[in-house]
Amino acid sequence: MEEKKFDLNSIIGFALIFGIIIWMFYLNQPTPEEIEAQKAKKEQVETEKKNEETDTKTTDFVTENKAIVANPQDSVALASAKTQLGAFAYSASLPSAKDEFTKIENELLSLKVNNRGGYISEALLKNFKTYDSVPVYLIKDGKNASFNINFGTTDNRILNTQDLFFEPSVTKNGDHTILSMKLKVSDSKFLEYRYELKPGDYMVGFTIRSQGLQQVINSSQAINLDWKLQGIRHAKSATYENRYTEVLYEYDGDKDDYLGQGEFADDEEQDVSWIAFKQHFFTSVLLTDTPFKKASFTSKNIANASDLDDKDIKVTKEFSASMPLEVQGGELNYAMNWYYGPTDYRILNTYERNLDEIVPLGWGIFGIINKYLFIPFFAFLSGFLPYGIAIVVMTIIVRIILSPVTYKSYLSQAKMKVLRPEITEINEKHKDNAMKKQQETMALYGKAGVNPMSGCLPALMQIPVFYALFNFFPSAFQLRQKSFLWADDLSSYDNIAQLPFTIPFYGDHVSLFPILASVAIFIYMMMTTGQTMQTQQPGMPNMKFIMYLSPLMMLFFFNNYASGLSLYYFISNLITIGIMLVIKNVIIDEDKIHAKIQENKKKPKKQGKFQKKMKELMEQAEQQKGKKK
Repeated sequence: MEEKKFDLNSIIGFALIFGIIIWMFYLNQPTPEEIEAQKAKKEQVETEKKNEETDTKTTDFVTENKAIVANPQDSVALASAKTQLGAFAYSASLPSAKDEFTKIENELLSLKVNNRGGYISEALLKNFKTYDSVPVYLIKDGKNASFNINFGTTDNRILNTQDLFFEPSVTKNGDHTILSMKLKVSDSKFLEYRYELKPGDYMVGFTIRSQGLQQVINSSQAINLDWKLQGIRHAKSATYENRYTEVLYEYDGDKDDYLGQGEFADDEEQDVSWIAFKQHFFTSVLLTDTPFKKASFTSKNIANASDLDDKDIKVTKEFSASMPLEVQGGELNYAMNWYYGPTDYRILNTYERNLDEIVPLGWGIFGIINKYLFIPFFAFLSGFLPYGIAIVVMTIIVRIILSPVTYKSYLSQAKMKVLRPEITEINEKHKDNAMKKQQETMALYGKAGVNPMSGCLPALMQIPVFYALFNFFPSAFQLRQKSFLWADDLSSYDNIAQLPFTIPFYGDHVSLFPILASVAIFIYMMMTTGQTMQTQQPGMPNMKFIMYLSPLMMLFFFNNYASGLSLYYFISNLITIGIMLVIKNVIIDEDKIHAKIQENKKKPKKQGKFQKKMKELMEQAEQQKGKKK
């Protein structure tokens, strides 16, 4: 390797270059006049920079409020955006022009109202938990709900309140908390959302009003109020909860209707006074003292029906409602209310606004039975008894009250049993002549004083009670998360075994109460249909088929239903079986019934006009048949 040596020529070269650079800097240094000019120019640049930052903030605000600006850097577009923001540009300078919220609450309800949009971004029900012990939110983090007024301005721009910032102000009026959210043009010109929360109440006062905006809001254009909500899942079975999740509304004074629980539904009505987005046991309701002249609604499933048993499902349905608002004297003024609370008949009924119709108690006679009989009676029993015991006691009392009907039904069956040998003889005698067989059978019934339909009538009389309770138990809020025996929630299914697969129409679990109810129904059907199978008339339903079908339907259909309902049917059929055994073995004597029938045969039987007419028609039919042969 070559040894490095000291190079004096290189050092002299570097020194000369350095000296030349210093000399050039010296010659090019600014004069005092140039320094002053640069200083002035710098100050001008800083001033322009501050102005540009101000314009940028305004541009950002306009962009956040969805102003139609193709390129915020373009001066023409920026000018257009500022014009579109119009009079409400004053809001850009408010301290509230940021995504913050104001919280108001009482013992039952906690609400958060966001500055952006002025709408409730969180609604928490303090006293309730979901199936997995999470607090019940009807609105959470502002992600599943929106509330917007869409209107035009006098400079032909379109604004959406959900994108604009409101200024909050909280005051107290006695024990009432009042939150005013104002979208300002100035201190004296604004659009206001006013919330009023009272102690111990789920109902929130809500007012929409404007002040001094006659020259801002273009009243010749439509002003639309849009409300949307996604139903948050609260129950163990998403399928079951979805079955009772729907849109309901009141219109034309006191009429009410609902959209149903299908994949998608929509409707439109006039003079709408309240709209409810019901999520089975919890409901969000918008009420107005000034009915909306028109309102349109939609409801659609977010999750597919096949996915509803998926444990990861968070929301079930998406609701929307759209209503035009009317301007009076150039201003908006609507007195309204929000209800965020349980779908509890007793609570909803206290407001005297027809809100009890949100609870599906059945139509006509079925709803009347629930409102005036089962709801107050069950409330009385559950006031001093555990809920499961209250169901058992109510079932026992209902069956005892209906026991005379059961007696009538079984007595008719006993009479039919006594006549069975004679009916068999008639069937054999006229096996080739159905008309004659029918005539002889009816004549035998007439002589014996037996009405074959008397066994069906008592069963028909029990249908209103059956259907009323079918609606009562799934809607009874009191049963929610109340346990009994192995069922940890009487408002949901009782899961005794989890299946590693899903059975169509049955589910991925095994519920015990439906199994017990199915066994009890099968025994009951054997007792009631077994006596009439051999005397079954042509054209009547196959009772043997019904005997097997009914328990099977109960087993599959009720596997995902409220265990309280299955408990009722199990206890009810057990009691009915017991009553029928007592009637059969203690009360009814078949020998006495036979003797009574024989006496009735000997007595001359006076036929009514209808019976005579039917006999004549049958004889005429028989004669015509003979002529044809």
